[in-house]
Parts: sequence; structure tokens; C-alpha cells
Amino acid sequence: MGRGKIEIKRIENLNSRQVTFSKRRNGLLKKARELSVLCDAEVAVIVFSSTGKLYEFSSTSIEHTLSRYGSGLDLDYNDHPSDDHGAEHSNSAEVSAVKDELSKLRLTCLQMMGQQLDGLSFKDLQHLEHQLSAGILSVKDKKEQMLMDQLKKSKMQEQKATLENESLRTQVRSCTVSIKKK
Repeated sequence: MGRGKIEIKRIENLNSRQVTFSKRRNGLLKKARELSVLCDAEVAVIVFSSTGKLYEFSSTSIEHTLSRYGSGLDLDYNDHPSDDHGAEHSNSAEVSAVKDELSKLRLTCLQMMGQQLDGLSFKDLQHLEHQLSAGILSVKDKKEQMLMDQLKKSKMQEQKATLENESLRTQVRSCTVSIKKK
């Protein structure tokens, strides 16, 4: 019997999303290992969780594979000459811009975790503190909302159990009365 198909969309429940991320990440990394071993391929996988945590696998080293990837992009452009040399320059500029953006994001991520703060000015530190405070408030609000939802759910379950309990008591009383009459 085959597995059912699931709709590919964002999982709203945080716990389910984290469990699914963990399972799928492990599956992806396992497949990458298998591909590198079975096919003697150079494989690199980089995954950032929604919390910014880095997970990676590389059959050699991430740096070597990324360097090779960058060189491969340049080789591909040279191996396939085109009439539009401007497009080559544009793609190279895009790759460079993406690399710069990635470096900035990594630095921001590290700074959000309290690392790499040495070069920041007082104003930058205040801005970072404000961002972190806003993030903490957002997390607290979400946590409070989840707790309130859980409390409502628990109260509803309690009311349901109380009603069922009362119904069972009524049934027991009616059975007891009918037994006494006999």
C-alpha cells in the first residue's frame, strides 16, 4: 500500500513543522551521503532552519565544493560561448551579489546570536537590541497565544468530560433504580 500524497504547503502547527523539518532534513542529508558513496560524487548540502540554525553535509568540505561550484559557473560560461557577453557579465555580477548578500545575512545571524559584535557602533548595537527585543516580544506573544489556545482546548475537554461523567452518573442511577424495583 502506497503512502498518501500530502499537499505541499507551510505547516501551521509549530511542533509539527519542527518535527517534519527534522525528519526531512535527516532524510535529505542521508540521501546526500548515499549519493556521494554510491556514485562517488562530490555532494554538499546546506540547510538553515527557520530559527537560523545551520545544518550541512559535504563529502569533502563545504568550502571546496562551493569553490568548485563557483569555478564551474565560470567554466560553464566559457565552455558555452554566447553572442551576448553582457549576459555572462550580468550572471557573474548576480552570483557576486548573492554571495555578498549571503555573507551579510550570515553576519547578521551571528550578531543576532551575540557574536561578531566588535565592529558595531553604539547606534548599531542599539538597533540590534531593538530588533532582538521586538523578536522576543513576538515570540512571547506567540507563546502566550499558544498557551491560551491550549487552555481553551483543555477547558473544553474538561467540560466535555464533566458532561460525559454526569451522563454516566445519570445512567448508573437509572440502572440502580430499575434494579431496586425488581
